Amino acid sequence: MESFIPATARLGTPRLQLGSRYEQEPTSTPGLAPGITRRDFLNGVAISVGAALLPPDPAAADVGPAPASGPFSKGYYPPALTGLRGSHLGSFEVAHALRDGKTWANPVTDGERYDLVIVGAGISGLAAAYFYRNRAGPQARILLLDNHDDFGGHAKRNEFRGGSPLLLGHGGTQSLENPGRYSPVAKQLLRDLGVDVTRFYRYYDQKLWKKRGLEVGLFFDKSTFGVDRLIVAPGIDLQDNWRPDHYLTPAVITQLPIDPQARRDLLRLVQQQIDYLPGLDPEQKRIRLTKTSYADYLLHDAKVHPDVVRMLQTFPHEAACVGIDAVSANECRGLSCPGFAGMEIAAGPSGEDYGEGEEPYIFHFPDGNASIARLLVRSLIPDSAPGSTMEDIVTARLDYSRLDLPGRLVRLRLNSTAVNVEHANGGNRGAVTVKYLRDGMPHSAIAGHCVLACWNTVIPYLCPTLPPAQKQALAYAVKQPLVYVNVQLRNSRALQARDVYVIWATGSYFTTVALDFPVSMGRYRYPANPDEPCLLRLVRTPCSPGLDCKSQFRAGRAELLTTPFSTFEREIRAQLTAVLGPSGFDADRDIQAITVNRWPHGYAYGYNELYEPLDQPPGERPCVQGRQPFGNITIANSDAAGRAYTDAAIDEAHRAVAELFNG
Repeated sequence: MESFIPATARLGTPRLQLGSRYEQEPTSTPGLAPGITRRDFLNGVAISVGAALLPPDPAAADVGPAPASGPFSKGYYPPALTGLRGSHLGSFEVAHALRDGKTWANPVTDGERYDLVIVGAGISGLAAAYFYRNRAGPQARILLLDNHDDFGGHAKRNEFRGGSPLLLGHGGTQSLENPGRYSPVAKQLLRDLGVDVTRFYRYYDQKLWKKRGLEVGLFFDKSTFGVDRLIVAPGIDLQDNWRPDHYLTPAVITQLPIDPQARRDLLRLVQQQIDYLPGLDPEQKRIRLTKTSYADYLLHDAKVHPDVVRMLQTFPHEAACVGIDAVSANECRGLSCPGFAGMEIAAGPSGEDYGEGEEPYIFHFPDGNASIARLLVRSLIPDSAPGSTMEDIVTARLDYSRLDLPGRLVRLRLNSTAVNVEHANGGNRGAVTVKYLRDGMPHSAIAGHCVLACWNTVIPYLCPTLPPAQKQALAYAVKQPLVYVNVQLRNSRALQARDVYVIWATGSYFTTVALDFPVSMGRYRYPANPDEPCLLRLVRTPCSPGLDCKSQFRAGRAELLTTPFSTFEREIRAQLTAVLGPSGFDADRDIQAITVNRWPHGYAYGYNELYEPLDQPPGERPCVQGRQPFGNITIANSDAAGRAYTDAAIDEAHRAVAELFNG
């Protein structure tokens, strides 16, 4: 997966204004780690209190730092903000109020008319603007609205410059996964933007970890397993570091702090070819594994000790945002989990090649796919960033003051949450009126066409005139919550001393701790030396084992919206100390900055075969039913594909624009 998402309380303490957030020098606060500013701390505390004291009219609060008219100041630069990012304060309060029945009358009519208004400036929304301009011509007038203080959606850029060379991290969408399998449309867009994916074979240092003698590590925490233990699994290839059938070797299994019977059972799963479903033919086995969770399969069919399930529980977190209790055994078989070597299992209707022909996972800009979003913005608004190549966009400083200038053909308006989208005549044809909130004030714009490149679940509230069946289909998906954290460290000596570059921490708060992807391109250089400042990326998926997947997603979303930055910071410091403390790591000394990318609405909801109808034809899936055009309003984004991937976002944008011209 690529990323691998409450209202402001009236507290009496003024909310930070534009100048203090973007232009004031950070000051330290007693009790905070070096490099963690008062600004970061306030960002974290405000969300926790705001969630607990939800006011009856959240939309009445200030909803964004940007002025209602005019460009941003030169000091406005969201990528450099730390603290709580992702779905940040000001980005969701209005949408939550809309969901709860709030309406806004008498919008300010600015007289703005466009050929196209796009709701959502993530990769899909930006791609829709690009495709529309190609179809309508260079004189097309386009407005993009986004509720966040930065564009890109989940393709979020995190910058760190604290007393060291520029460090870049991804705050969401990670990489171009298997770009060779992209559609002709997505491939052509990348080429148009100047992206040559073959160059990543030079830019991504696939031999770095081997040169530094670093391996995959498995960490077992004391609160879950009775002891803090780091086990190094040597000899794992870079591209296979997520495959349990590679790192669960006999040498590793014998060191696991689990019941001796569980170790014997795990060795059996890994080493022996046993058919745990005798008497079923290959197709019956496939159906059985599809409708049985991997946890139940292990316990009831393979008959393992419960400690085996406890150890493997969080393995699918980063891919599925739930554990093995809510993922099918068939899906876990595709993820190389043990226990299937002795079984002949039929392929499903899609072929289920499970990784055959996979390209290496190296197609990664230093800021993830935020560079794709930045390339799209530079294409649409050429003077927003210097340069002309995929390399120079990495270190280009984007000028946010150029995004929404009066008189421009393409305007990108941030901190602006759409609250109503309807055809002007109240039916399903003709011009479209788009109402949005900015600085607490409702505004409206008129467009010939509208693309909704926002989350499916908000569209029924935005478009009350949609057919009921379509609203129901759009509401079917529940986005998958997760947290991507970037931690700037003084150096990576502690990891070097423990001989690891990535750690799977199955029972810990963050299940993944890893050095950032080793990519150098253009003027950007990855800190390959262990003495240089570096970034650690940590991943958390909040789960509630025992519930169905959608209930777990809802519970996880509620958790993230009520978790303050101070909790994330405490857990980061505690976990890194437990893992790296024995090699000299000191949180007070070594942590320089933290950015927590919180996504209560994260991955697009995919097709979880454990809970969906068996072998449902693609055309009958709710994502397909929900994305149908409605007059001059069409629907894009990866939700519309039911796939949390960048190529899906691009393809859905292309389809949505084509529907506007072919409808």
